Formats: sequence, C-alpha cells, structure tokens
Amino acid sequence: MRVVAALFIREMEARFGSKPGGYVWALLDPAAHVSLMTIIFQAIARAPALGVSFPLFFATGYMGFQFYQATAAYLNGAVKANRSLLSYPSVAPIDTIIARYFLQLGTTVLVGIFVLGAIILWMRTPPELNWRSIIEATLVASTLGLGVGLINNVMFLKFALYEQVFSIVNRPLFLISGVFFLPDAIPHPYREIVLYNPLVHVIMQFRVGFYSEYRAAGLDMPYAYTFAFLTLFIGMTLFTASSALLRSE
Repeated sequence: MRVVAALFIREMEARFGSKPGGYVWALLDPAAHVSLMTIIFQAIARAPALGVSFPLFFATGYMGFQFYQATAAYLNGAVKANRSLLSYPSVAPIDTIIARYFLQLGTTVLVGIFVLGAIILWMRTPPELNWRSIIEATLVASTLGLGVGLINNVMFLKFALYEQVFSIVNRPLFLISGVFFLPDAIPHPYREIVLYNPLVHVIMQFRVGFYSEYRAAGLDMPYAYTFAFLTLFIGMTLFTASSALLRSE
C-alpha cells in the first residue's frame, strides 16, 4: 500500500504538475468536447434524442464512455513509464497499474461531477438521479478499462504491430458506443449488431441514472458485467504470467 501510495503521488505530480493549470485542463477538456457537440447538433436537430437538454444528453454519453476510454488509455503505458522503478524489488509491475487506475478513476469522477453538476444546476428542472445506475455503469466501464490496460501492457511489449492494430480498432468506439445516439432508435438488424458492444450497455445504464423516463430497450448489464470481468480475468492472467518480461524489457 505504501508503494502504491507513493506511485500515486508521483503519477499525480507528473501528470498534473505542481501548478493548478493541469487540473483546470482536466476539467476544461471534457467541457469543451460537450460544448462542441452541443453546438453542432443544435444546429441540425430541434431536440436531443432523449430529454430536452443537448448538453446533458451528450455529457452523459461522453462521461459514460470516458470511464472506459480514459482508464484504458492511461493504463496502457503504466509499466513502460515506470520502467526505472521496477529495478527495485519492492516495486512490482502491478503497483504501477493500481496507482494509475485509482488516479484516473478519481480524476474522471471529479470531472464528471464538475461537468454534469454544472449542466444540472443550469437546467430549469433538474433530473432525479438514480445513483445505483450511475455507480454501476461507472464501475463496469472502469473495470473494462482496467482489463484492457492489463492486456495492452503485455501485448504492446510482445508485439509491436499489436499497438497499431489496437489503435485502429479502438478509435471508432467513440462513434459506435451510443455517445451521439440511442441504440433503441436503430432499426433491426443493425441494433442487434451494435448491442454486441459492451460500452453501449454501459452508456445506456449511465443515462438511466439521469433520465427516469428512459426505458433503455435492449439494455443487458449482465452481458456487460460478463465481458468486463472476463477481460479483467484474461488481463490479470496474462499480466501475472508475464511478470518477468515486464521487469526485464
């Protein structure tokens, strides 16, 4: 725990610096994304796909997705960035993963509270929040990001081509995970294809926490749970089996 705490503080200082500008940017970046999406879609549509607030609709989709995307992206280079510290016997490769995971989870939670809280305070009729759905979606998304991060730390070292392939496959997820649309509105058979993506279910569940009227047809959280924990299990197995490689490379 002391090692992880020390790595946590080191990562926080390295990522955000000693000046408040780094923390401000962490908040402004998602706010800018949501604002840009709001401006674009307000110009081409009269109302959002759900509710009456464009900013809330896009913010719930964006933040739900970020609990996976930001976690996986930040964990991908955890071992490589702390390579010099792994020469110490008390520092294990998994320590770097745990430190980054909790730092990113805490950062995304704070960003979500800031962005979504600001939007809700601005609305004339604030929504009734379903915290169970919000927390459930958050944990499943971050667990999936953790599993992917564990796998990638090993695969990036073993296979140089894999990193490029993963980047190509992962890039369009933002467009096909339900950030901009409701999977319920997609006609058959394309809706069934989209629902194979576990992030679609995560975002749907996240939105259920903000829209009491949202019925989320096709939502299957057991499927999302299974996918996330299977990915985590594969990642932990691969990471443990490659401990010597992670230290020596």
